[in-house]
Amino acid sequence: MTLSVFSDDYFMGEALKEAHKAKDADEIPIGAVIVCRDKIIARGHNLTERLNDVTAHAEMQAFTAASEFIGGKYLKDCTLYVTLEPCVMCAGASQWTQIGKIVIGAMDEKRGFTRFSQEILHPKTKIETGIRAEECAALLTEFFRKKR
Repeated sequence: MTLSVFSDDYFMGEALKEAHKAKDADEIPIGAVIVCRDKIIARGHNLTERLNDVTAHAEMQAFTAASEFIGGKYLKDCTLYVTLEPCVMCAGASQWTQIGKIVIGAMDEKRGFTRFSQEILHPKTKIETGIRAEECAALLTEFFRKKR
């Protein structure tokens, strides 16, 4: 068995870089990366304002890019790293991709999918939460404080 030199902390840092790209574009600062065999195969950040599309969430951008990269719609051997707990729409999309694992930074007590049901995910999808949670949450708090 080969041990990875990369960690959840490292890949969440890459998702945070995507969140900062969103913030710099005056989008809600949420970022995502999809990893397969220790390699980032897709990146995404919120583009809802730029594209005038309510479905252009970071996760959706990453799912599309990952599927294009691997040449298929199923992401069973992949992990999604996302700075904020996915909403119901993104969790539903993850179910259709059959993604193997989701690693979440900050939890979303208002709109996160776990508020409604964890059964939205594919039954084989594993979840890990709290990776760099304070940093992920602080980025969102700072963004919305400046908006108000």
